[in-house]
Amino acid sequence: MTNRRQLLTGAAGIAAVALAGTGAARAQSALPAAGPLGDVWIGSADAKVSIIEYASLTCSHCAHFHEATWPELKKKYIDTGKARFTLREFPLDPLATAGFMLARCNGNEKYYPMTDLLFAQQKNWAFTDKPVDALSALVKQAGFTQESFEACLKRQDIYDAVTVVKDGGAKAGVNSTPTFFINGQKRNGAITIEEFDKILQPLLGG
Repeated sequence: MTNRRQLLTGAAGIAAVALAGTGAARAQSALPAAGPLGDVWIGSADAKVSIIEYASLTCSHCAHFHEATWPELKKKYIDTGKARFTLREFPLDPLATAGFMLARCNGNEKYYPMTDLLFAQQKNWAFTDKPVDALSALVKQAGFTQESFEACLKRQDIYDAVTVVKDGGAKAGVNSTPTFFINGQKRNGAITIEEFDKILQPLLGG
């Protein structure tokens, strides 16, 4: 089974990774609670609509959603206070787990800048011959050193927290990424902005 040690750098680690309260809150009552590190919400806490995305940083469909749909979704619904959004970890492989650990290591304010970077540059690190080396080089753009990179991936508390979130998602019925829970209702796949419009307008009374 995959464990934390497989996420570390070095020849063995590289080989292992390479191979391997409102109405909205009430509507989410069937969902698992946030993991030990908490959710990182974007948008108004009083928004009528809450959107939870379960994603994997190595999922190409997730990267496409964050490139093609997320900017418009944020502009139309999150920034205007109509909806709020959080990304929950559902890594499909050890490399995605490592990415989420790096996103969590430096506090909530660094979470979305890091996940945005990893989605935007996914092809340059997740699908290379030496993905851990590529990941290390990429996150140094965000302030990591080789030492802090390795130290982050050795943190059992972060690894365990990401695992708890994934296990909670699986219990809620997540079996692929991306999966969205919109006011508690599950939707699978990389939803387009037009599809979001059709889903959200009735919830917003429009």
